[in-house]
Amino acid sequence: MRKYVIMGVPGSGKSTQSAMLAREFDLVRITVGAIFRWHVKNHTKIGAQVRRVMAAGELVGDDLVEKLVRERLDQHDWNYGFIIDGFPRNRRQTEFFLESYDIDAVIYLDLPDSEVRRRVLSRRLCAGCGMDYNLIENRPKREGVCDMCGGELVTREDDTAEALVTRLREYHGKTDPVLELFRRKAYVYVIDASRDPETVQREIRERLGLLSTKSA
Repeated sequence: MRKYVIMGVPGSGKSTQSAMLAREFDLVRITVGAIFRWHVKNHTKIGAQVRRVMAAGELVGDDLVEKLVRERLDQHDWNYGFIIDGFPRNRRQTEFFLESYDIDAVIYLDLPDSEVRRRVLSRRLCAGCGMDYNLIENRPKREGVCDMCGGELVTREDDTAEALVTRLREYHGKTDPVLELFRRKAYVYVIDASRDPETVQREIRERLGLLSTKSA
């Protein structure tokens, strides 16, 4: 059983890389951001709270994040393992996580802030099915329309220049302590995320010692 955490600044490719690993190695992909968006889309009480916080470019409180992560992992549907994206984001969340779960490795996608801004401000999200797009590398066939369901492509509420400044400042201030805690308990692999997705994925697999399970 493999248990991985993938970390990186917004726009570093966490969703793309975790999806590729999950698909190839039968891992359950747990995306904290997707859990938040589900609550927002379904107008739950948690969703209303998350929406206000995300729109301001701030991070959701530790108590709520830890509650949602525990509920998701308690489903125990990860027979071959999991890869979690978007958690933990600070020292307290990391301590909570390490007390509860053994982690095999942490994948840290390293990306300069200038490239982060370029990528993030080009992201779009389908309002219908939640499919991610990027107008730089992954454009839809029809402008503003989802290839999968025909839904409208929108900008995430927290993907604005103003919100990004806040997110990057908070992210950098909290990431170093998180990585230091992980280094005491698990391997941390720093990957240059400025390259194309296939090259990044290849290095991740090499560093983790993973061999394809679905080769012809």
